[in-house]
Amino acid sequence: MSQAPDEVVELADRRSAAREERDFASADALRDEIAALGWVVADVPDGYTLAPRPPFEVLRGLADLPDRSSEPDTRHCSVGLLVEGWPEDLDRCVSALVAHAPADVVVIGLDLGDVDGAGRVLHDLAAAHPGRVEEWHVAATPEQAGWGRARQALMRLDTAAVHVLMDPSSVLDGDALTPLLTALAEPGVVGAGWRGTNVDLADGWRSFVDAGPGEVDALLGYLMAVRRDALLGVGGPHPKARFYRNADMELSLALREAGGRLVVPDGELPVHQERHRGYHDSAPEYRDRESRRTYDRLLQRFRGRDDLLAPRA
Repeated sequence: MSQAPDEVVELADRRSAAREERDFASADALRDEIAALGWVVADVPDGYTLAPRPPFEVLRGLADLPDRSSEPDTRHCSVGLLVEGWPEDLDRCVSALVAHAPADVVVIGLDLGDVDGAGRVLHDLAAAHPGRVEEWHVAATPEQAGWGRARQALMRLDTAAVHVLMDPSSVLDGDALTPLLTALAEPGVVGAGWRGTNVDLADGWRSFVDAGPGEVDALLGYLMAVRRDALLGVGGPHPKARFYRNADMELSLALREAGGRLVVPDGELPVHQERHRGYHDSAPEYRDRESRRTYDRLLQRFRGRDDLLAPRA
């Protein structure tokens, strides 16, 4: 990484001192001076880091992203991707989407902190596929932004009638979106996904079990399409949700509580999953703690609400 010039380091030191004195107006002005010199300063627990300014606009945080939730639908379908690192995975996922998704589907990537250069890969993909890939970048890292809040911001960015939640570990081998969009045409269906789960009633709501095709209690965010109005109606994923699968089930039960049906289409969809790095590459203690917090919140809100569940055979 390039070494920042002394002038930039001096400004960054002054900014750090201003933040310690809670003079945030001066700190913001110094950040802008640093940016004007071609550098980006980022706060970390032990101080700050400096990096050359990337060739794309970087907003400070999720609050600086536009909120389009009150605007009317402007297209049929968008795929929302959180970019949290792992640039090779991102390139593989987006390239497959561009190759196999219907031509009117737009990919919206929200880059959190340009981890390992993933934001630059998103920028290159947007440049290579204008009109198909839309890029947004914030300086906040995944840890600073939070998974649930970032998902909410991505949802509010979108003005498509159908918002697809997708993880970059999922890779299309063919058009897996059209079957989901077709399923959404069924009466009362607000969400359709690749994989579904049901509450294990015999276990007293302490676990979920995989479900086959048909109506399900919950969909998983590896690949799930949700009507925008339904998603906005429940506020999207819980803002405190920080860990995937349980957060998907919490969102799904909120959609069912609002009166929507969730389904998994018949047949095998042309999609496969590579390594789910957000799960497998997270520290086990962090993964277990955050998963438990989300599931405890889910139980507190929904446990015993058998009226919300999909019909059982």
